[in-house]
Amino acid sequence: MELDDIKRRIAAAEQAAGREPGSVTLIAVSKVQPAERVEAVLNAGQRIFGENYVQEAQGKWPGWRDRFNGVSVHMIGPLQSNKAKAAVQLFDAIHTLDRISLARKLAAQIAEQGKSPQLFVQVNTGNEPQKAGVLADDLPGFMTSCRDLGLSPRGLMCIPPEGEDPVPHFRLLRRLAEESGLDLLSMGMSADFEAAIAEGATHIRVGSAIFGARDYG
Repeated sequence: MELDDIKRRIAAAEQAAGREPGSVTLIAVSKVQPAERVEAVLNAGQRIFGENYVQEAQGKWPGWRDRFNGVSVHMIGPLQSNKAKAAVQLFDAIHTLDRISLARKLAAQIAEQGKSPQLFVQVNTGNEPQKAGVLADDLPGFMTSCRDLGLSPRGLMCIPPEGEDPVPHFRLLRRLAEESGLDLLSMGMSADFEAAIAEGATHIRVGSAIFGARDYG
């Protein structure tokens, strides 16, 4: 199946980049996918999934977690501050921490719930006005503010501008992570994950290449 092909390509990219086998985490992006497709991937052994919408994830993952051991669900879409409580309850990792108001809400919920989802700061590497994410120049101050709130982000995430060569954006994210003392990089999707692995990605987000085209109808 497509999952096996993706895993082979990840292993080949790790080897080509001189990376340790298994050093890249595959996040299967299951947003808006029919249940039968997701279950097929679960039955094939995949356990780490990415979702873009809190409400959609709430409706399907509690049941699958009861049936499949070891499931980990990551929030990879924009997160509204008023969904922080549900996000901390549901997700094992949040890749889209991008503003101080959200950091405050997450810090309060993490303290209240006693949970500690892995946190990634989303960086707007292309300075795109329509896109979420902290600007590169603002990242040091944002990291300081997060740490002052008691948060401990582990990595950075980016979505390079559509139609541009993603490699400069991956390299920028890696440099910013190194400067910030972070060791995780969430970057690379179906079309460019091998290039992301070559540039140091620790987490790649692959949807259509595993599940097929999404049906938004």
